[in-house]
Amino acid sequence: MKKIIIFIIILIPIYTKAISADAYIVMDANTNRVLDGKNINKEHLIASTTKIMTAIIIIENVNLNEEVEVSDVILKSYGSSMYLNVGEKLRVIDLLYGLLLRSGNDAAIMLANYYSGSMEAFSVVMNNYAKKLGMNHTTFINSSGLENDAGIGNISTAYDMAILESYAINNNIYNKISGTKYYNFKSSNKSFSMKNKNKLLFETNYVIGGKTGYTKKARRTLVSAGIKDNKKVIVVTLNDPNDFNDHKTLYQKVFKNYQIKNVCENIHSIKDPLNLYDGYEFNYDEECNLLLNKDEIKSLKIDYVLFDNHSKKNHIAGIIKFKINNNIIYQSLIRLKKKVKWYHYLQCLFNGC
Repeated sequence: MKKIIIFIIILIPIYTKAISADAYIVMDANTNRVLDGKNINKEHLIASTTKIMTAIIIIENVNLNEEVEVSDVILKSYGSSMYLNVGEKLRVIDLLYGLLLRSGNDAAIMLANYYSGSMEAFSVVMNNYAKKLGMNHTTFINSSGLENDAGIGNISTAYDMAILESYAINNNIYNKISGTKYYNFKSSNKSFSMKNKNKLLFETNYVIGGKTGYTKKARRTLVSAGIKDNKKVIVVTLNDPNDFNDHKTLYQKVFKNYQIKNVCENIHSIKDPLNLYDGYEFNYDEECNLLLNKDEIKSLKIDYVLFDNHSKKNHIAGIIKFKINNNIIYQSLIRLKKKVKWYHYLQCLFNGC
């Protein structure tokens, strides 16, 4: 009797993980180019991711070793806390660790009042910083991210918060604090032992920092920065019940599909048909390293313009524009370098040296 073997083929659908966030963005941290996203300019409450702005203002403007005496202004604080006591003394740097690791609202209020004298005055500083950075859809009313009694809180977008984090990670002190897993110190009253609330620092080997956030109105918010194989990326999710997993998914996607490409290395010699720059060689203002996927590398177009201003050596001579589908994704200044040798020889031949 012949045996009949039946093969059953089970078809498993192939799909990509859906991102749960109402708004999210993936940004190249070196160029601020948007690599992926949804509703990137939709305004949301941002909860404690606010504290990135609070931290960078303090870091850039205050002696971090100054001692602070905690005032009764912290009694206005509620929610997440580093548990300060009125009259307690500690350094500014310790308050910053409490701000970013423990998301201490008491630390946020204390720092704002220490620097500006009032929350209202500190909010003005925050909004001025936001304007300077090009965060055009952002409004701050406090240093913590808590909503007020009327339910009004700090408003921003995924794009604006990525711009803020991209700026902040250029500061080594901010990087060190936001990327610290554990921090222990002593104030005048007691010992503190803190663990960072950002689970990505413990669950991945590529996330280097960022800030968590949550309120009942804002829901879960998360800003993070990651680096792998020199690919430096910012991820922001707003109103996302699955934020930590979504960040990991987005990082894995960009690390897999994007590569660092020096877009200037294969540029043909820039021609100067009008002889605007009298035989000078040209140099590029930037390193020209972009994160690009395979399709973008194939479709990349290069255009350049020389300015008719007869600049001298090392001055700006023009601009290079890198385009994909007629959209400018990056641009670099062209500077004068030095005269090419053959041109110098021709000058000697015809004009004397």
